[in-house]
Amino acid sequence: MTELFDCRGAFAEALLELLTADRGVVVVTNDSVGSSNLAGIRARFPERVINLGIAEQNMIGVGAGLANGGKIPFLCGASCFLTGRALEQIKVDLAYSRSNVKLCGMSAGLAYGPLGATHHSIEDLAWMRVLPGLVVIVPADPAETAQAVRAAAALEGPVYLRLSRMPVPPVHPPDYVFRVGKAARLREGSDLTLIACGTMVSRALAAAELLRAEGLSARVLNMATIQPLDCEAVECAARETGAIVTVEEHSVRGGLGGGVAEIVVSSRPVPMRLLGVPGTFAPTGSAQFLFEHFGLTADGIARAALDLLRTKVTDAGTLHPCR
Repeated sequence: MTELFDCRGAFAEALLELLTADRGVVVVTNDSVGSSNLAGIRARFPERVINLGIAEQNMIGVGAGLANGGKIPFLCGASCFLTGRALEQIKVDLAYSRSNVKLCGMSAGLAYGPLGATHHSIEDLAWMRVLPGLVVIVPADPAETAQAVRAAAALEGPVYLRLSRMPVPPVHPPDYVFRVGKAARLREGSDLTLIACGTMVSRALAAAELLRAEGLSARVLNMATIQPLDCEAVECAARETGAIVTVEEHSVRGGLGGGVAEIVVSSRPVPMRLLGVPGTFAPTGSAQFLFEHFGLTADGIARAALDLLRTKVTDAGTLHPCR
């Protein structure tokens, strides 16, 4: 059985390495030391972990001030509150001001399922990717998470790292190198492309295996950078495979699917399906229940892909069945 990992562990290890190597790196949190996996970091560097309590708007201002003073602040908190409560401050103090602040949205998506709609973070990508100059990254496994943390620190300017608490398997080979703004092609395919991010990448790979049993060849792209999107990879997928399914632990409005659709409709229109939370508030329940409820499973992704191909319109304007 494939071993699963909580990416917050890789996040904390990479952040600890940065703190050890660079005295300019500091951590600011909103009373989320435990959920952000910061206990070990605080024990090692107590003077460089600033806990402001439940005050997200203030946290953004403090982070901007630290950046103005030459520090590299990592601001850690539950993504639903970090982005929702402090959106104006993120827009003005970070994006507009081009502050060198790294936002770390923890437990994103549906991970807080039993706590209900107030804690579901299914709008954050839409809010963040619309802000000019704000880089948005959604790592898919521990190795990519660690590399994304280091890449964020090296970038000059604001970054939003979206991190889940849901255990995931490794999806990248040992020699994988994460590059901001570049998709990773994890599987070749010619009949359609599955484009996923975060926790959905491993599920897209599993769906591709199910589709192979149906005689279909599915390309799988890990679109870890939501802003800026890899336009070339999307256009290539549209041109070479003729159909695209996007999969994200987020609303289908404004996130990964919306960004991909913007590219497709303006450069090479092809049939698409956008999988995620379908423009509603998600109900209360375990994350696994919610994934199944919204079809965010290997089976659900495969079914959506089959449905897309069954109804795909040919250039002649007729429908052709899935092979």
